[in-house]
Amino acid sequence: MPAPTPTLRARALKALARREHSRQELQAKLQPFAEDPEEIELLLDDLEKRGWLSEARFVEQMTTVRRRRFGAARILHELREKGVSEAALTAAQSQLKESEFDAARAVWKKKFGSLPTTLEERARQARFLASRGFSAEAVHRVLRREEQ
Repeated sequence: MPAPTPTLRARALKALARREHSRQELQAKLQPFAEDPEEIELLLDDLEKRGWLSEARFVEQMTTVRRRRFGAARILHELREKGVSEAALTAAQSQLKESEFDAARAVWKKKFGSLPTTLEERARQARFLASRGFSAEAVHRVLRREEQ
């Protein structure tokens, strides 16, 4: 006898048990299993009301995990893609900007460890940091000699 099909609530709780999700992410994961889109909305509203689905916790977790490797611009872009509200983005942005230099320095140190000796090497290191979403100001400060 086959196992019973999990309910939408069971699927949502299983996903939330693994990690925090944004409302939009969870909605997309549940979409294929719902007969009525309204059913998902009601479930998500209930999960938010009970505190099991939290945008603030999702933003905090996402910024903490991604900060080890990426800059503010990239993290904010990812949050925006996952459907985070503008108010939460604004709060996250101010928090991320405060630690931008320290994060850029840690990523740079892990990848390179020593200051560039040529212009080409400096450009390569700057491109690497910029591609990770760090601001031009943070990149410039990391690659300046007097702060080493």
